[in-house]
Amino acid sequence: MDDEGAGTALTSGLVASAFYAARMTDGSDSPTFTLLVNEQLAPAERTAKLLPLVYEQLRGLAQQALRGERAGHTLQPTALVHEAFLRLVGPRQLPWQNRAHFFGAAAEAMRRILVDHARARIASKRGGPGDRRAALALDSLPDPSSEQQAAGFLVLDEAIERLAAAYPDVAEVVRLRYFAGLDVEQTAQALGISAPTVKRSWAFARGWLRDAIESATD
Repeated sequence: MDDEGAGTALTSGLVASAFYAARMTDGSDSPTFTLLVNEQLAPAERTAKLLPLVYEQLRGLAQQALRGERAGHTLQPTALVHEAFLRLVGPRQLPWQNRAHFFGAAAEAMRRILVDHARARIASKRGGPGDRRAALALDSLPDPSSEQQAAGFLVLDEAIERLAAAYPDVAEVVRLRYFAGLDVEQTAQALGISAPTVKRSWAFARGWLRDAIESATD
């Protein structure tokens, strides 16, 4: 994972299509918008209710993005999450603390989409030295057409899950940056922490994950 490159610039085509879709409604009566502004729900409950809505939208967008793409193409999480937000919520301005719930659900939805895709491609035993090398080489989301990167991604995801068990706050930084494509400042705002804390957590996570992957056994 690249130190500062987890947040990817929006592509003009996706931005254009997102705003075209958003013009159809301001999103104020959508289930997603209602959940985002419902302050009576606990954060965990709100994310749980948002997840199926965001998952379905992101899965459809990911399938569209990959349709007909050549080998070497990777999903751009920033662009996909941004478009999903506009399609589900519309162009309305929301306080960041409300939008943060969306990004948390989007990160988990993106992770599940990638895990499902990778598992579908990898039918044989995984986790060997080649897969670990592929995991260490990933600096962005995996190329869905590559079995090697798919296998490496599954190794990386398992390591992130172990990180979450030991350091849940650090793992949340990783999920927002890697799976949702948020930059340092956006991650800090989403989690209500400082940018220096995000940077320290990101640096710690990269080292921890590298050690965890390298020390794993077949």
